[in-house]
Amino acid sequence: MQVNSGCISRIWQINYIQRLMKKLEIACHSLASALAAQEGGADRIELCMALTTGGLTPGPGLLELVKEKINIPVHILIRPRIGDFAYTSLEVDTMVKSIGLVRKLGFAGVVVGCLTQNHTLDLWNLDRMLEAAGELDVTFHRAFDFTEDKSQALEDLIERDVSRVLTSGGAASAHGGAAVLMSLIEQAADRIVVMPGAGINAQNLPQLIEQTKATEYHASAKKEIPQTHSTSEFKLTEVESHRYETDVEEVGRLKDVLNG
Repeated sequence: MQVNSGCISRIWQINYIQRLMKKLEIACHSLASALAAQEGGADRIELCMALTTGGLTPGPGLLELVKEKINIPVHILIRPRIGDFAYTSLEVDTMVKSIGLVRKLGFAGVVVGCLTQNHTLDLWNLDRMLEAAGELDVTFHRAFDFTEDKSQALEDLIERDVSRVLTSGGAASAHGGAAVLMSLIEQAADRIVVMPGAGINAQNLPQLIEQTKATEYHASAKKEIPQTHSTSEFKLTEVESHRYETDVEEVGRLKDVLNG
């Protein structure tokens, strides 16, 4: 069969443009934050609750409202509790049920992660989650950063057709792990998306782009929301956390950097 050279040229141009186009994912823990992320130009939302704890699975009310009001792709974090990522069978049962609900509601994808006590990928339980996810887009979250052999972990995810891995390269921030990120992206060779995340903002993003050449980036773009304080000595918890929401202007700045 003869292939038109002009057709090949157009396909090459499309693939080249797609590689140049960089995507921005924003982590959101409320409807207000999701709306701000969408307005600011985010390409995708990772939806969770309790973002300051690292994120937990959002409740059904938030899921339904976000599905109703958000038009860009939304991926749902599946994490049943705070703490480590070595889950019991009951916890995995809960995660599988949550994935089923997300799939039923018609969201674009899920964000999962599970490890053994030895900090390797828990492939048995990961396979259960992937089976439950079916056709959904799957991201493996920053549990990846706790693995000792990241190169092998990446190959295990590639073998299972996981779409992407969110990672800081095992460092406190993506900038601190830039060298590892570069190595992982080179190893991935377009077989899986390696998405840098942790500590990314509009000021430091240009350097990270230059260092890693990644095609997708993850940020929270959050700002602190002033709260009213009671004069009562009573406190609900020993340490009262600050409240944050997505900053639509910071999302815009991040997207401008990526577009630039």
